[in-house]
Parts: sequence; C-alpha cells; structure tokens
Amino acid sequence: MRIPVTAPIPLLLVALLVTGCATGSPGPARTTPPTAAPSTATPPTAEPLTAPPNQVPSATAGPTSQFSATDIAWLQLTVAMTERLLPVLDMVPSRTTDPAWRRMAERVGAVQREDLGRARRLLAASGAPASNPHEGHDMPGMVTDEELAALQSSSGVVFHRLAGQHVRAHLAQSVRIATAEQRAGLHPATTAFAMTVVAAGNAELTRLERMDRPPAAGP
Repeated sequence: MRIPVTAPIPLLLVALLVTGCATGSPGPARTTPPTAAPSTATPPTAEPLTAPPNQVPSATAGPTSQFSATDIAWLQLTVAMTERLLPVLDMVPSRTTDPAWRRMAERVGAVQREDLGRARRLLAASGAPASNPHEGHDMPGMVTDEELAALQSSSGVVFHRLAGQHVRAHLAQSVRIATAEQRAGLHPATTAFAMTVVAAGNAELTRLERMDRPPAAGP
C-alpha cells in the first residue's frame, strides 16, 4: 500500500497505522481522509500513532504499563522500515566504487542497525507481540520488492540515483513519524529514542543534499 508522502501528518499516520495496517493486505492509495479522521475543530497537532487493536497491550499489564499504543506502533513501524532499507545499503559496495557513496552507506547502515536493535529491545520490554504487523505492506519509506530488484540490476550513476531516492524517502519518513512520536508518545525511553532518530535523520539528509551538489567550478 502506497500513500503519498506529501499527505498531512495527521492523515498520513491515521491512514498508515489504522486503515492500511489493520486490514492486513495492501489496498489502493487513499486520497481522502478516512472516516475516523479527527475533527478539525481542535488545533492541528501531530496525530498519535495507533497500533492495530490486536497489537495493543493492556494498559495495566505488568511491563507494558509504561508504553502507550502510540509508542508501540512507532517502534513496530521503525523496525519494519529499517528492515527494508538495510538491503539497499548492503548493496552499495558491489554497485559503486564512489568513495562518498560507500562512506554514506557504511555510516547510515551503522546507525540504522543500532536503531533497529534499540527498537527491538524496547518492543521486547513493552510486551508487544514479536510478529511484524506491517509484513507485506508497502508504505512510504519502505523499499518494495520491485524497487529492490531494480537496484540489483543497476550500477554506477543509475544506482546512485535510485539508491539515493530510497535512502532519502526512508530518512524523511522516519523523521516525520519520529516527530509524531516525540509529540504524542508516553514512554520516556521511546520518546528519547525518537528524538535521536529526528536529529540523525535530519543531519543525514543534509549530507545527502551536499553529495548531490555539483562540484564548484575552479577559478
């Protein structure tokens, strides 16, 4: 399921984490607000992420009492998105000899693997099911099987362009949903994690922008 990344944050999060993920199967992209959209009478704020009903632990059950549904939904989506990006980064050394791209892949890959481990540890502490509720969903920030196949058959400049698009999409979407978690999450360690994702994602997006700039002409 693909939903335009340009959708407003409230609609985007509701569509991704309630409508799309709760169905368990991909569907057509939505261009109109779902019926569960919040009223516009209140000031616009980042919409809380919502885990599918069968993924939300009891609010009074032991180790899960400090985690909200928002925290768990964000962690689950972070894991799913990161698992889709790592194969792209792992491809870089065999698809390009450009040292800047190789350094980027190594740097981003290290951060993403650290984030993946951190998200999984927090999910384990929350008591949420270990299964991935986003399995089989193609959402913003996730590399599809078809896109991965296109990368595998490309190299050089074409690979740079495609890989760059996927890395940017992942980072931009990660920053957006981590910002929503910062605003709406409850678990202190999870919201602190979201803060690091936002900072690291924005810094890497700036580096990627510099990589795209043509070299300055000499005197």
